[in-house]
Amino acid sequence: MIDAFEIKDRTVAYYSLGCKLNFAETSTVGKEMAALGIRKTLQGEQADFCIINTCSVTELADKKSRQMIRRICKSHPDAYMIVTGCYAQLKPEEVAQIEGVDLVLGMEQKKNISNYVRDIVRLHQKPDSKIIISPVKDVKTFIPSCSADDRTRHFLKIQDGCDYFCTYCTVPLARGRSRNGAIVDIVKQAEWVANTGGKEIVLTGVNTGDFGKSTQETFIDLLKALDKVQGIERYRISSIEPNLITDDIISFVAESRHFMPHFHIPLQSGSDAVLKLMRRRYDTSLFRQKTERIKKLMPNAFIGVDIIIGTRGETDELFKESKSFIDSIPFTQLHVFSYSERPDTQALKITPVVPPEKKHERSKQLLALSEKRWRDFYTFHTGKTARTLFEHARKGKYMYGFTENYIKTEIAYHKSLCNSIRTIQMTGWNEDKTALTAILKDQNNGK
Repeated sequence: MIDAFEIKDRTVAYYSLGCKLNFAETSTVGKEMAALGIRKTLQGEQADFCIINTCSVTELADKKSRQMIRRICKSHPDAYMIVTGCYAQLKPEEVAQIEGVDLVLGMEQKKNISNYVRDIVRLHQKPDSKIIISPVKDVKTFIPSCSADDRTRHFLKIQDGCDYFCTYCTVPLARGRSRNGAIVDIVKQAEWVANTGGKEIVLTGVNTGDFGKSTQETFIDLLKALDKVQGIERYRISSIEPNLITDDIISFVAESRHFMPHFHIPLQSGSDAVLKLMRRRYDTSLFRQKTERIKKLMPNAFIGVDIIIGTRGETDELFKESKSFIDSIPFTQLHVFSYSERPDTQALKITPVVPPEKKHERSKQLLALSEKRWRDFYTFHTGKTARTLFEHARKGKYMYGFTENYIKTEIAYHKSLCNSIRTIQMTGWNEDKTALTAILKDQNNGK
């Protein structure tokens, strides 16, 4: 074992880009570093180590990763820089050439970051190579991870990797094949969250609904096990493929007290022709069936939908078809992304290419549609009562919370409301039209 005095004065700074998985994994690395005795830097303090967890889901994500690495290298010129994540896995040589980077670690090595740091501190021994990457076919380890955001939620990683290989996506090339933790271990993590006072958990993964492949378990069995954990009042499923939302899952969420009526479902296109070009595993008919069933069983459910516009092959006519379908389904809000060319993807073989100006115009159209649906949803709930989990907040005039169906509410700040669930009445739009104002309808029944 390493003696505490050898590293007690060492400091580390953490940086993450991209998905909640990255943030959860960085949080886990942080716990391991703290166990070694290496503390997180205070604001303005120079770090001995910097750990940067990158993203590569789009070309813009690559750019942001490079910018972050350069900025951190300048902010901590004497620190030992370790870069990991999807960008590091996919383009290690490119990352290694950035001035100031000391070590580039792949996905399989991410779990061992604290070991590399321990050896550097204890043995004054740096790795022989600046780049340590396993081929993606060898990325097989599931790294259990759980993180808390700066409000009230905990993000619990239940699954990693993807077997789908959609034509536009590099995630399987960076994160490897689908794999997951065991239900018994994930339940223990949820129990830990409850013991620390956490009330809401968001289940995260690359392809969350694919849970169970590596343990011969099922996603619905995981939901049922988590539903029994004492102390966790709310669960949300971060994202789930439409072909993996079984009727049993929808029925279970509708009947569960702890799983919220809140779904995030990637559609990507409302055109069956484009879905085929993308190699998605469903068609618009199935998507309509799933969303309509959700609304039938949970009329007030919030349904967020991912859309990619401007993919190769999306002609004007196919976009019109897509928009018409999207307008016909019961969604609450769209998350609109412009297609980004990614190296080594099959989409590069598809024609025609959509010009940037058309991508921009199509994005504007769908964002306008999304804004209208979202505002209609909030307006419909004005005057209604709901149970809201209020967030931790810096002392100020207002604080915020979310209802079970993910409506953001605003109320006058009071410390006693932080991390409590209260019954409120939504009274109207707040000043900047981003939330509904609220008044308490109970005295003190927060859990």
